[in-house]
Amino acid sequence: MSTEVETPAAARSGRTTAGSLGGSLIVSIGLGYVLTVACQRLLPPQEYAIFVTFWGLVMGLGSTLSPLEQELSRQSAVAALGGGKAGRPALRAVAVGVLVAAVFSLALLIPPVNEKLFHGDWSLALIVLAGGVAFACQFGTRGLLIGQHKVKAFSLLVVAEPAIRALVLGVLVVSVAYNIVSLAVAVAAGSFAWLLFARPARRLLDPHVEGDGWGVTSRRMGMLLVGAALTAAVITGYPALVGLLAPGGDGDRVGALFAALVIARLPLTLIGPVQSLAVPFVVRLSVTAEGRHKLRRVLALGAAASLVLAALGALVGMWLGPWAVRFISGPRYDIDGWSVAGLVWSSVLLVPMQLLTAVLVARTQAKLVLLTWAVVTGTASLLLVLLPGDTVFRAVVALAVAPTLGLAVVLAFVLRRAPEPTAVTTSDTGETSS
Repeated sequence: MSTEVETPAAARSGRTTAGSLGGSLIVSIGLGYVLTVACQRLLPPQEYAIFVTFWGLVMGLGSTLSPLEQELSRQSAVAALGGGKAGRPALRAVAVGVLVAAVFSLALLIPPVNEKLFHGDWSLALIVLAGGVAFACQFGTRGLLIGQHKVKAFSLLVVAEPAIRALVLGVLVVSVAYNIVSLAVAVAAGSFAWLLFARPARRLLDPHVEGDGWGVTSRRMGMLLVGAALTAAVITGYPALVGLLAPGGDGDRVGALFAALVIARLPLTLIGPVQSLAVPFVVRLSVTAEGRHKLRRVLALGAAASLVLAALGALVGMWLGPWAVRFISGPRYDIDGWSVAGLVWSSVLLVPMQLLTAVLVARTQAKLVLLTWAVVTGTASLLLVLLPGDTVFRAVVALAVAPTLGLAVVLAFVLRRAPEPTAVTTSDTGETSS
């Protein structure tokens, strides 16, 4: 077994990869903020409330499907180590994602559900369906690209998604044709950016290559998707969780908290590309014992650094947060400094949490991914129900405590001695592919 020596060319390649991906993420975050703030300014409050429900559902569905990107990047990276391409298991994984998106979206057409969420607007449920199915294909495409280290195409696709949304939004604004449905179409349009990269992704796929069957693929993806749904519940879907479990009331304060939450959580919806980059990196580093030791050391130091960064961010948020929320969302959005501090603490810790779960994905330990996010969502839910105090107090405390506990849990999982990597073993199912 050969050991890797970092050459100057390899170092330059790593810097180029980080620079390309980092630049694309910055552009994506900027475009995402433009869309979020613009829609808030374009719609009256009562219509914006419906739009935010749609936004949360379609982006939550996208977050739920994001493990497709990590799983296909793992399959693609493993195949690349042997000089091959991802095969039928990649197509099966995407098919499972499409099925999940379709079932979830069709449930929104049930009359009582549709009335509660969209006030009887059936078109919004159909737009969620179209966007969700496209999201499954998009994450599959991104996974294939980054797994084979096609960083340029991957970065362009990351930027293309919000750019298409912003382009459609600009056309609507210029033509003065915007309303809830047309803005929803603009949001869903970004999910079809994968069509621009279908041809290069197709060259990275060989449908004749056999591998894990439907049973193994469905069980693994089922656990990963459920884990991602739990993740979405504390990121994009947290307002719905609060509304469902907290006592209610405090309308203005809760609204200000959710405005700050949307602003702070937006970068987390784009952590998926970084996770997918981490998966093949972990696969390659785990080939040798020395690499596995180095990985554990980096992960431990990174977790410690994230705690320090979260504490500093909380202090800055307590000082500047209320002013920033009023500046972005408007003077009606008044929030306490301690609430922003808890929100920033939570948002910072969710970043290493998501990256550490990507390590578990690389090891095909889907059960541990599911358990990690079950701890986070379960903790937040219990605190929302059991804590004394008003809705804002419960929401902020649950928001801060749950990811702190989750970080401790996932760090314990990844710092354990990693299993020896193999190309064909599925550790969660105990089955092997032929």
